[in-house]
Amino acid sequence: MPLLLSPSEILDTVRMFWLENLNIRATTLAMNIQKYARDDPDHTISLMETNMPPFIKKFIDKISDIEERFGVPIVNKRLAVTPISQLLGPMVENEDMDESINIALKIAKSLDKIAKESGVDYVGGYSTFVHRGFTKADTVLIESLPEVMSKTKTVCGFVNVATTHAGINFDAIAKMGEIILNVAQKTPNGIGCAKFTVFANAMEDTPFMPGAFASPGGPDATVVIGISGPGVIKAAIQEIGENADIGKLADEIKAATFKVTRAGELIGRQIAKALGIEFGAVDISLAPDPNGGSVAEIVQAMGLEECGGHGSIAALAILADALKKGGAMASSYVGGLSGVFIPVMEDQGMSEAAKRGAIDITTLHAMSSVCALGIDMVLIPGDTSKETISAIIADQIAIAIANDKPAGVRIIPVPKSYGGEMIEYGGLMGKAPVLNTKPYRSDTFVKRGGRTPAPFHSLRG
Repeated sequence: MPLLLSPSEILDTVRMFWLENLNIRATTLAMNIQKYARDDPDHTISLMETNMPPFIKKFIDKISDIEERFGVPIVNKRLAVTPISQLLGPMVENEDMDESINIALKIAKSLDKIAKESGVDYVGGYSTFVHRGFTKADTVLIESLPEVMSKTKTVCGFVNVATTHAGINFDAIAKMGEIILNVAQKTPNGIGCAKFTVFANAMEDTPFMPGAFASPGGPDATVVIGISGPGVIKAAIQEIGENADIGKLADEIKAATFKVTRAGELIGRQIAKALGIEFGAVDISLAPDPNGGSVAEIVQAMGLEECGGHGSIAALAILADALKKGGAMASSYVGGLSGVFIPVMEDQGMSEAAKRGAIDITTLHAMSSVCALGIDMVLIPGDTSKETISAIIADQIAIAIANDKPAGVRIIPVPKSYGGEMIEYGGLMGKAPVLNTKPYRSDTFVKRGGRTPAPFHSLRG
């Protein structure tokens, strides 16, 4: 069905791009690479490096053509592949652990090489799903994460440790604390942890790193669009003024999101058509943009003095609900996470609120009940114990399972840092204060291991 835009919508869209800093935040090519799986890793790598780059380069070229044709800035060009643990299976089945980790690292380095040579910014899919338990390939991928995150530039990944229908794998959560600390120690200021997240209910069709992956149930390739537009939403809220009631506020957010989503789908379908592949989905997640606004500033525009103050969760819930309704009205293919992102380090408003003490880890957990991700790009002291990190993850994952929603934890233990210290990474990463964790131990609880029963609300039928 063609996507038709009225003249007024076209004018509104032009205004959003030029005056409110709307852009296509992420355009991700999702590729199923299972057909390259062989017992011999060198053979697999040869197939990947021969067959993938020409199509990826075509993807990059088409994006440039469409950027120029429509005058639309497309910020990030990304690649997502099917979960690498599935590719590793036949290669590591008969190898010892050290050699298996070397094989995993070779695959990761090959993906890094393909990404760099093809011109994509990041490649997602160095991932695995262990919500019910571990295969050998799962274990290999997890154990390889410190080496992979420290020795590649573009490779991103996640470990999915829980689903609503399977419960929470506490053995995996306990392991994640150890892995995250190891990644942090191997990379400057722990920055390697920014390329990795711990997930519950990981979603297909997200273009955003590090959670992007190509669905094993999908075609050979699809295009997924991520369009954010915090400047558009903030402008819409400011335009109706302080006297508008909550219903009117929600309607304005919904209407603005509708226009943003229509613009995103138009671009996504044009790219897919140019490549001769399917359009996947548009992810309408609201995320901070260094040139166009902050989610924290949107919350303040809704009438709060400070993001993190009382009323913030209600404001975020209204915002997230209106976003989803506006996106669903605009497209039949809304997917991915499609919520509100509150990454402390990447959102200047969130960072300043954390610096002033309005936001801490407990507040972020509470916010996550209505947001796509809550513990996202959060800095903690480098001497935090692995058990405490696992406990923070467990809290976030439990909130996701109780609410039957996706959520993740992207936390960075900064070596030799202390609570309150400002750490700056520069560029899109931004800066943020190191947040203190609570001084109470969770060791015995985390070490119990096992898998929680699925919650009662998972019993549907």
